[in-house]
Amino acid sequence: MSWVRELQLVNFRCYERARLEGLSAAPVVLYGANGAGKTNILEAISYLSPGRGLRGAKITEVQRCYGSETPWSIAAQLETPYGTVQIGTGRDSGKEKRLVRINGASARGQNALAEYLSCVWLTPQMDRLFIETAGARRRFLDRLVFAFDPGHSGRVTRYENALRQRARLLQDGHADPLWLDGLEQTMAQSGVAIAAGRQDLAGRLQQAGNKSVDNSLFPRAILRITGTIEELLCHSPAIEVEEIFKYQLKQTRAQDALSGGAATGPHKSDLAVHYQTKNMPADQCSTGEQKALLIGIILAHSHLLNAERGAPPILLLDEVAAHLDDTRRGMLHEILLSLGGQVWLTGTDEHLFNDLRGKAAFFAVENSQTCRILEDRAA
Repeated sequence: MSWVRELQLVNFRCYERARLEGLSAAPVVLYGANGAGKTNILEAISYLSPGRGLRGAKITEVQRCYGSETPWSIAAQLETPYGTVQIGTGRDSGKEKRLVRINGASARGQNALAEYLSCVWLTPQMDRLFIETAGARRRFLDRLVFAFDPGHSGRVTRYENALRQRARLLQDGHADPLWLDGLEQTMAQSGVAIAAGRQDLAGRLQQAGNKSVDNSLFPRAILRITGTIEELLCHSPAIEVEEIFKYQLKQTRAQDALSGGAATGPHKSDLAVHYQTKNMPADQCSTGEQKALLIGIILAHSHLLNAERGAPPILLLDEVAAHLDDTRRGMLHEILLSLGGQVWLTGTDEHLFNDLRGKAAFFAVENSQTCRILEDRAA
C-alpha cells in the first residue's frame, strides 16, 4: 500500500507555499469555506500519478497567476511497498512540459509514477457523468483501467496520435497508401488492445460489485462497454478483430476524409450503466441515484484493486459527503475505513465528518495570502 506522508506545494493554483506533514495511512479530512483551496490540494495529489490531474488541466493552467514567476512544483514523501520514496513534479521553466523526479533522479516520463502510486477521484463535476458525452465516460473508464495496467495510457496515446495523423493525411488528399497502411496497423493493434482492456475491467468490476453484501445504499450497477470493436471481441479472437478493424479503416478512407477522424474504433465506444434493481439506465435515474451508482463503481474498483494488488488506490473524494444523507454518509465512511488505504475527503462543514474523529487527520483550510493549511487542534 502507498500513501502520502508529506506534501509541499509551490506556486500551485492559489498556493504560494503550503505544506502538510506528519500524515499517516489514515483518512485525511480537509474542511473550509468554498474557494479556500481544498480541491487544489486534491488536484496536487492527483499529479503524483501520471496524467493531467483531476481537472484535466494544461501545464500552464495550474501556475499561480500572481506573485512569483517561479514555476509550480509539487513535492511529496510517499510510503510504499518499496520503502520511502521522494516524488517531485512540476513545470519545466519556460516550457509547457511537466518534469518528474523520483528519489532525486529525473524520470523519463510520467508513467514512472504509476509504479509507486495510483489515484482515483470523484469530484462534483463528475456528478453529470452519466448524462454527459461518451468521451467523458471513456476517460473515466480509462483512468480505472490505468490503475491496473499502466500500459493502457500508452496504448491510448498511440491510438489517438495515429488517428489524428491519418485524419490529416486523408484530408490533405495526397497520402502515401503505405503510410496510411502503417497508421491503420497501429490503430488496429492499439485500438483492439484498448477495447479489450476496457472490457476486461468492466467485467471484473461487475463481479466485484455483485459480491457486495449490501447494495441498498450504493446500488449495484450493470456495466457494459458498447462499440463496434467490443462487439467483435465478444465473438472473435483479438488477432482476427485487428484484421477486421484494419479492413474497415481501409474501406472507409473516402468517408473519413470528408468527416474527419474514423467512422469506427474505440474512440467511439461508451460505458453503459444500468441501475440493476430498477432496471433503469443511469442517465434516467435521479441525481441522488446517479451519485450513489458512481460511488458504488469507485468502491467496487477499490475493493478489486485491493484484492488483486494487495493495496487500494489513494481515493480523492471532493465534496462527496455533502450530497449524501446521514445513513449513506456513515456507511461510506465505514467502507472507506475498512479498505485500509489513504482517503482524502473535502467539505465545507467539518461536522459532516464527525464519525471520523479519532480515525482521521483533520485540517482546516483557510483562505489567506499564502492559503496556509492549519492543523485542526480539535482533531
